[in-house]
Amino acid sequence: MSYKKFQNKDCEFYPCHDVEYINCLFCFCPLYNMDCCGNFKMIGDLKDCSDCLLPHSKIGYDYIIKMLKNNKKSIDK
Repeated sequence: MSYKKFQNKDCEFYPCHDVEYINCLFCFCPLYNMDCCGNFKMIGDLKDCSDCLLPHSKIGYDYIIKMLKNNKKSIDK
């Protein structure tokens, strides 16, 4: 099984988005606390990601893993 295409079809909210690529590993985006370059907007102090489908795009898994690795490297310095 590829984690890039993991889908929890037993979830009561599945499908959460009407898109071709859904990755349920990112139900809560691990980039929420980062400047992710996704399609988000700030509402006061809250990051509203409801218009962002980056985690559920064809490149989403690889992009998120790369961002997390880069963030880890910057923390380790």
